[in-house]
Amino acid sequence: MSEAKGRHRMRGRAVDILFEAEAKEVPAPQLVKERRDWFAEHDAVGEMTGYTVTLVEGVSADAAQIDAVITSHLENWKLHRLPAVDRAILRLSVWELLYSNEVDINVVIDEAVKLAKELSTDESPAFINGVLGRVAELAPQVRAAASAE
Repeated sequence: MSEAKGRHRMRGRAVDILFEAEAKEVPAPQLVKERRDWFAEHDAVGEMTGYTVTLVEGVSADAAQIDAVITSHLENWKLHRLPAVDRAILRLSVWELLYSNEVDINVVIDEAVKLAKELSTDESPAFINGVLGRVAELAPQVRAAASAE
């Protein structure tokens, strides 16, 4: 499996965890821990490692700031009114845009649109692309500031 396909799959798993955590009203890292514990006895579920865990933990650690950034870039929408899967995709993608220097900004947006096409409504890919396009304007400055610290 190519690295790009592997990363896409890991992003999809992270979206699944973020979505499930919101639906169950539990912390996403708790679900990661539960999956890891379960994997120890039942390897059919798939191990929770690598970039999936990085994404889930990153989004969880910076959740309030990420939601504030998303909210400030929504036009005529409220965050809580979006489909839950769109919230999960946006949260993951905003975290990558702002905090993951190793992923190109255009790749983050392309991956988010691809996930929206696979997991959400027909309108979601264009909507997510628009929101992330606005957030992406901030990304270079935020990444530079984080690197300087």
